Amino acid sequence: MHFKTIFKSLKNKDMLKRVLIILGILVAYRLLAQIPVPMGDASTFKEAVSNLLEKSDFSNFLNLISGGGLASFSIILVGLSPYITGSIVVQLLTKAIPRLEELSNDGESGRRKINQWTRILTVPLAIVQSIAYIFILYQSTISANVATEFVPTFNDWALSVTAMTAGSLILMWMGELITEQGIGNGISTLIFASIVSQLPTTMASLGSALFDTSQGTLNLFGWLDIPVNPTVFWIIFGFAIAMIIVIYFLVKLNEAQRIITINYAKRVHGNSSYGGIKSILPIKLIAAGVVPVIFATAFLSLPALVGQVITSVNPGNEFGESLVTIFSAPSANNFAAMYPNGITGQWFIYPAVYFVLVFAFTYFYTSIIFNTKEIADNLQKQGGFIEGIRPGVKTADYLSKVVNRLDLFGALALGLIAMLPFATDYVFILLTGAPLGLSISGTGLLIVVTVALENLRSVDSRALMITYDDFKNELGS
Repeated sequence: MHFKTIFKSLKNKDMLKRVLIILGILVAYRLLAQIPVPMGDASTFKEAVSNLLEKSDFSNFLNLISGGGLASFSIILVGLSPYITGSIVVQLLTKAIPRLEELSNDGESGRRKINQWTRILTVPLAIVQSIAYIFILYQSTISANVATEFVPTFNDWALSVTAMTAGSLILMWMGELITEQGIGNGISTLIFASIVSQLPTTMASLGSALFDTSQGTLNLFGWLDIPVNPTVFWIIFGFAIAMIIVIYFLVKLNEAQRIITINYAKRVHGNSSYGGIKSILPIKLIAAGVVPVIFATAFLSLPALVGQVITSVNPGNEFGESLVTIFSAPSANNFAAMYPNGITGQWFIYPAVYFVLVFAFTYFYTSIIFNTKEIADNLQKQGGFIEGIRPGVKTADYLSKVVNRLDLFGALALGLIAMLPFATDYVFILLTGAPLGLSISGTGLLIVVTVALENLRSVDSRALMITYDDFKNELGS
């Protein structure tokens, strides 16, 4: 990264404008997270939300990616989940229906039509999820015997669902505005901001636990007494070391790439000649980035949501309870209730399905963003070829073979990294009888690191483009 060039590029009005627009959108996003849903007494629903967060790890993840929108019963409670689900459905249909695949390959106009259909599909999904969440929360207030005289009318439901649906669509619009600025993917950036916004609360909780000396203080070598909780200190220290190691390998995996040399044939036009040069085609090890993790988590959240709706309508329903149990990640809060007999085969269902989905979505999304046939056609039109490989179909086959091999290792690496928190939980179950519950934190760390690197790379590329003339002048002088 050329950090000096990035800071220098901020003197450019266009670059500064883009950065300020993105920062302004993120500030507006955080303000939206504080606007409550207009339905009854907000404090009553917040109490129901806190009970729901204690029972469900899925709810904790929803709260994480909505930037605390669930905990504050905000209009962005639904978040970006409908848009992500809509994107998955449309992209699956694009691969399944030849007409849509032709449209996606039809340049910018085709992609715009597909994006428009994704936006249209987002609306009904947002409405359905808004109704489901409000219904679950309202039933939670009743089942928890929370004192409330509020009985929602049809107008209350209509107003609340409209507000939540509008909040989800506003987030979708904000994400697209960020993408238009050319500095990273907007949806990933909003999820990144949501996770980072929860860090101050987490740090405050860790700080209060660290400086709670009611159970003693940390004594080093018998001569230095530090006023911190010794158990919490060593846990934080151990996880800090582990986090640094994981971040290091995440950066290495994210930056790893296969370089393919491209040769361009020499051409003579009149008295001038051009071509006869070499270039490179870099193919990333994990070209899909963090999208497979986001897709897999969003996909896994749907069965848990359906299960919660069923149990809210019909308490004690075995099918609904099974959906919630199977598709809720084991955590310190729910482990004792969900697995009273300790670890059983059922405990491994969620991690196994999660791994398979991450693996599958890595292949799926890479095939969308890296179209080998289109790249081979463009190389052939420009007179480019890979040494020893015939242009056209053979080049596309060769690129597909290379990408599939990279995807195999990249998908396994991404899946195993996503499994690290579950492995940690397993160790703590054996040691203490309960998991530590870092599954969501591990997913959050993966998203934060990958999105930060992608956005830094986008900023670096734009900064180099803006300051190119200055750099050329410096070389000339």
